[in-house]
Amino acid sequence: MIRSRFVSKKPEGQPTRGKTASNRLRRVDNFILLYEPSLLMRTDGGFADSLFVDLGYGFDARTTLESASRFRRLNPSLKILGVEIDAERVAAALPYSDEKTLFRLGGFNLPLKEGETVRLIRAFNVLRQYEEKDFAPAYERLAQYVLPGGLMIEGTSDPFGRIWSANIARRIDDGSWRMEALVFSTNFRAGFDVDEFQTILPKNYIHHMEPGERIYDFFEAWKRAAAETISAKVYGLRQWFEASAQALAQNGYSINLHKRFISKGWLIWELGK
Repeated sequence: MIRSRFVSKKPEGQPTRGKTASNRLRRVDNFILLYEPSLLMRTDGGFADSLFVDLGYGFDARTTLESASRFRRLNPSLKILGVEIDAERVAAALPYSDEKTLFRLGGFNLPLKEGETVRLIRAFNVLRQYEEKDFAPAYERLAQYVLPGGLMIEGTSDPFGRIWSANIARRIDDGSWRMEALVFSTNFRAGFDVDEFQTILPKNYIHHMEPGERIYDFFEAWKRAAAETISAKVYGLRQWFEASAQALAQNGYSINLHKRFISKGWLIWELGK
């Protein structure tokens, strides 16, 4: 069970630049809908009335409202909370609020009310502005609010959401996170270049692209896999992407090869397997 907490008056963190484009996070939402739709629909125990939290939604409410529209096709009763550390941004979003769509001032110390719980957090283009030393404390703080079995998807995208990478973290019974997967996404509009994903790695990986590091070895293997399968490019970028994922799996990496993911441009590296 998640115990009741008193919310700190001062939001923990710092404002993001806040600029975003319409539908920048559409592929993130679509991934969630495909990866674990049951999480959005759960009504057992504390999940009955638990929230989806859009952390750091930016200058206006568009990403939160877009997610509300997508997720409520699956669960019309889903409560959604947009959290911003900038009071002016919250004030600008409040006219769009209703009994199921909430906007509150807060940071990594989520502004939950008594009895509220969280099933899913999306934190995109937030932690990249921090120092690496701030990554673990931010994760630990956010874990306090999420129900066991809940998720956080946290990562970075390019300005238009054409490519992104993200951690998938699972809240486990001891109150911590289990890093479940690292996901890479492309809509192929900018082509397919493995190197491009290195520029948008989450904060816990971006500074570890050097020999001997696990993430470096992964990218070297993916680049080789892409080079070995480049003949598939003649059939299209999606086919080349799929072929590189399959070659990467054959080389010993735990890659989710379900067609519903790789055919749509999502490469899921399952960690701990």
